[in-house]
Amino acid sequence: MNWGIIATGTIAEKFAKTVNAMSAEGERLVAVGSRDKDKARKFADEFNIKKAYGSYEELAADPDVDAVYIATPNNMHFDNAMLCLAAGKHVLCEKPFTTSAKYAEMLHRIADGKGLFVMEGFWIRFLPLYDELLKIIASKKYGELRHARCDYGFIANGERRERKFLSELGGGALLDIGIYCLGFLRMVMGCDPEAFESEVRFNEYETDEFSVIQLRYPGGRTAQCLQAIGLQIERQAALYFDNASIYLPDFQGAYSMTVKPVDGDAYDISMPPDINGFEYQIREVTRSVGAGKTHSDIFCPEDSIAVLHLMDKIRESWGMKFPFELSPEELAMKISVDKDAYVCYNNDNQDKEPQ
Repeated sequence: MNWGIIATGTIAEKFAKTVNAMSAEGERLVAVGSRDKDKARKFADEFNIKKAYGSYEELAADPDVDAVYIATPNNMHFDNAMLCLAAGKHVLCEKPFTTSAKYAEMLHRIADGKGLFVMEGFWIRFLPLYDELLKIIASKKYGELRHARCDYGFIANGERRERKFLSELGGGALLDIGIYCLGFLRMVMGCDPEAFESEVRFNEYETDEFSVIQLRYPGGRTAQCLQAIGLQIERQAALYFDNASIYLPDFQGAYSMTVKPVDGDAYDISMPPDINGFEYQIREVTRSVGAGKTHSDIFCPEDSIAVLHLMDKIRESWGMKFPFELSPEELAMKISVDKDAYVCYNNDNQDKEPQ
């Protein structure tokens, strides 16, 4: 597939390196777009990309681009995805897919209406180790999964810290890395929590820098996650079953785990990536598009939206709102500039016309 990339930051660099390493599979980088033409040109030169654009609009209009990877700040994801869908491009958008579940629901509805593929870049879901872990859970080989926990924290300084925390960028530890924790817990628990409690600490930007979230699931099962920007915390996770425990030394880069049965010897399962882990989500996009699908069957819209909905509830319990958040009415008006998108979103009221 021919890929375009919007933005030129660290995560875009990782994506570009991955696609370049997949050339034998038919993956190609054909264009990069940035609001700074010089940055786009420098990025293009570094990663052997033919076209460099000084705007996102130019990239979206490129007829050689089949799919776009969106790597902009959180607050821009919705608008960038709308731009690409309106231009007829398939979309893989870096996590968080959007800053609220309502935005995500709209994008999926629009993509379905246009026959285009769209997915959140929750890349860890496609790691082979998780397929093995989910098989163990489903088999009930060690009984029921009773409790799970995961932690993730890092230290950001200077301009990077500001980018991670600014409210106008959709910042905070919850959306930046808590999404990995909550996404992991949904994956292993297989459903939404019935209730949650949390403790949070805010920073000078009035966004969250540290939180601990406790979750309760059907059947008395429980989970806990910790996410922090400002503390160096290993990305460890543990699952506790009736008759075993499973430990992941790094649940984000999930390439190995240790199974410790109550009766029996512990054993390791190791599944290192082919490249760096990003390749599996890229393959899923290409496979799904080739099959004419508008979403992944592995990481489906319901999974992405459920985690965003949970984060909405958590932020609401904290009284934390982003300055750019729109009401449903404002959101509908926002997309009315694209007649096709408007009709797709309002498929239950198609007699309405955009003003």
